[in-house]
Amino acid sequence: MQDDMGVSFFGAIGAFLIWLGSNILGAFVNLFTALTQTSLWLDWLSWDNTTEDKQSVMRLVYYGGSVEFFFVVFTAFLVLTAVGLYFRNVMWGMVRGLEGVANTLGRFFAWAGLLMVLQQIIIVFMQRVFARPDMSFGLGIALEKDISWYAEELKFYNALVVCLCVTYTFVQGGHVRVDLIYAGISHRAKRVVDMCGSLLFMMPMAVLTWMYGWYFLWRHLIVPKPSASDALERLVMKARALRWNVETIGFSPNGFNGYFLFKILLVTFAGLVFLHAIAFFYRSLLEFIEGEDATNKYLDKDSLGEGEEAYEGAH
Repeated sequence: MQDDMGVSFFGAIGAFLIWLGSNILGAFVNLFTALTQTSLWLDWLSWDNTTEDKQSVMRLVYYGGSVEFFFVVFTAFLVLTAVGLYFRNVMWGMVRGLEGVANTLGRFFAWAGLLMVLQQIIIVFMQRVFARPDMSFGLGIALEKDISWYAEELKFYNALVVCLCVTYTFVQGGHVRVDLIYAGISHRAKRVVDMCGSLLFMMPMAVLTWMYGWYFLWRHLIVPKPSASDALERLVMKARALRWNVETIGFSPNGFNGYFLFKILLVTFAGLVFLHAIAFFYRSLLEFIEGEDATNKYLDKDSLGEGEEAYEGAH
């Protein structure tokens, strides 16, 4: 009995390794096919309502949340890591590039917070002072909506800040941390903790959010609604009945009706967190290799000005 259990255990391990290796090797083929045959999944951008356009939408839906796409990303991560370890400046370049993307997006979309405050002030004045049921904004073609529409739109500004500034806040050290042992351990031990955190927590969380968010998004954009359990062949068959059905239902009769934008932000959030997990892993790995002299190397942090150092990063 014990021998049978040992054989089955090692057989399962062997089968997993074969499956892993075949998917990693297949990732090169899948990436080459995707780059050389873009018409298979990008024809829908022109949208002439042809069968080919509809099938390309379904292929995009399938591959965006598929095992094949995951292993393309995973294999690219392995290859870039190997290259970066050999050419350390290349890895530093990837860190600076990914952190630059996080900082640029965060610094731009942080202005949505100011816009949210200004719009709320205008809403209060229009309701309490001028007693108007609607508002109109725009030059030439005006956007005229009920005040409740603009009031519910404030949620979208908040979502912009949360989803698109999350990695910027991480770079700036603005997220809340519960530090029990981290501050008292050595430099290299801290870097090991950071690397494990990015690989075991940030990346899996981002992958799970992407998997659920991807199909959650498309179920509110098209019909028939796709399912994560659908095989590619089944989705291509469904393409014959495909039509756009973008969600425009609000919580109130005259309320904000662009809730499909929140689904797009959810997928964007997952992608940004995954990319920054790579940047954080690379930075931690390089700081582990190069020692304490590399701490915060090339880190682009905002400053509140001279004399405000004690408040920076303490949010």
